[in-house]
Amino acid sequence: MTVVTDLSGFQHPRLARVYVETSVAADLRGGREHRKRLLDGLEGRVIEIGAGNGRNFAHYPKTVSEVVAVEPEDTLRRFAEAEAASAPVPVRVVAGHAEALPGEDHAFDAAVVSLVLCSVPSPPAALAEIARVLRPGGKLCFYEHVRSSNPALGLLQDAITPLWRRMAGGCSPNRDTLAAIRRAGFAVDEVERFPFAPQPPVPALAHLLGRAHRTT
Repeated sequence: MTVVTDLSGFQHPRLARVYVETSVAADLRGGREHRKRLLDGLEGRVIEIGAGNGRNFAHYPKTVSEVVAVEPEDTLRRFAEAEAASAPVPVRVVAGHAEALPGEDHAFDAAVVSLVLCSVPSPPAALAEIARVLRPGGKLCFYEHVRSSNPALGLLQDAITPLWRRMAGGCSPNRDTLAAIRRAGFAVDEVERFPFAPQPPVPALAHLLGRAHRTT
């Protein structure tokens, strides 16, 4: 387990404040239902990576014994701490990032990533850490926007990614996240692909909602 002390590279306070506002609007447009489906049926100890402002916390089922919510951005983490106080299950918000997770090997029954793998510096490194802290057979629940399966739209995403990354705190909208999950040694149990526009004027982007499990 690595103790993270320097999170300066993850600080985007202006973007974080915008995200807090847009996440509320996105939930009203359908994001809330996506979050509920993402978390339905989870149990035991859960680690949520990139918890943001804590919009998932209200939807954890009471079969979950504890959520360790990891968030590197200071502004978002303060909002997450406030959300944790009213969550239906125990939630502990901690400072950290996806490539150095707090937790011993095999410490969690499930891991949750929600609009996170698009922006981590290295998806393979993040997924390797998730696999490390999950018990064998543990679940990975993912809700992500990804590269479109439409070739023309995918090329458009490739073209806009450099500018998008600079404007959106490192977010890359053209990642093939499902392939990355499989390459990391997870078996995908279920997945749904659908377009979703969090709010106008943002166009509808390809999203994935699904579950996988650690195979070893």
